Amino acid sequence: MSSFLLPVQYLRQIAEQLRVMGLAPEHWLTSCGVAPEQLNDPDYQPDIALLIQLVERAMTLSNEPAFGLLLGERLVVGTHGVLGFAALQAASLRQVIELLEQYLPVRTTLVNVQLQPTAQQQFEQLRFVPAHALGAAEQTIIEAITLAVKNIFDAIGLGDSSVHEVSLPFPPPAYARLASNVFGCPVRYQQPCAAFSLNSALLDKPLRMADPDAFREAEQICQRELTKLGDRNSLGDRVQRLLLERQSSFPSLETTARLLYLTPRTLHRRLQSEHTSYKQILRDVRHALAIEHLKSGRLSVEEIAWALGYSDVANFRRAFRQWEGVAPSAYRQQ
Repeated sequence: MSSFLLPVQYLRQIAEQLRVMGLAPEHWLTSCGVAPEQLNDPDYQPDIALLIQLVERAMTLSNEPAFGLLLGERLVVGTHGVLGFAALQAASLRQVIELLEQYLPVRTTLVNVQLQPTAQQQFEQLRFVPAHALGAAEQTIIEAITLAVKNIFDAIGLGDSSVHEVSLPFPPPAYARLASNVFGCPVRYQQPCAAFSLNSALLDKPLRMADPDAFREAEQICQRELTKLGDRNSLGDRVQRLLLERQSSFPSLETTARLLYLTPRTLHRRLQSEHTSYKQILRDVRHALAIEHLKSGRLSVEEIAWALGYSDVANFRRAFRQWEGVAPSAYRQQ
């Protein structure tokens, strides 16, 4: 449906992790139809299907269920380019989160991050919302991304952990104790979404490495990079991100067009030129979110249908069968 961004530097980190484990990265790449020399091409960009294949193959070759955690440990603040540099200069953790909310797409569009209040006033929740259906690679990818962000928080806090608790929407794995040790805080499984629980009082605490001038310069670079991506990214990407940001109540075609400063007719025509449509994008977003909700196990099928904007649960069941070939309840059992 749409393109996504993941710089080749992150594929190199997977290759290096396999090398550390005594495996040949060349075999990993060629088994997925990728020439090893492509990792040296700074402009190389796999599509989402190939990325999922590469991650699944790395898991198979390594025979390591916790591969996502091992990969995440490698993703320190310096691996994220100017975004990581900007985070190191931030005045507060809240400013870092705002930076990620706005500029994470300059590093990857695999997930969106959203800071939201919780029922407990002393805590806020930073959510990681997948922007694509990730299949069997989902847990590995989400573990790697959340740990990479945790590494950023630890770096700017000079070792002081600001994450009170990590939530993951997966069943507890055999390596659950390792996950708690690696994250340095409790990890709860089978939660509604991947998220950090953050102490609100710490979000605005001044950071010792803050450099306002350096932060401003780095943020300007991020803005220029984001503008370049906006020029290259399709309108479909922008519609998809908008729907994900407002998933509690999907905007209509007319509202979406207005939010993008377009007329509904222009939006429809431009999406057609990209071989997609508002309805197709909405279907894809619902598909990804339906899988996320079913895996979390916190909502009933009827509640998921309502959350995704279906007025009739039968319509949701029919749509899900078209996506996955099985009923939602059967998918959850699998």
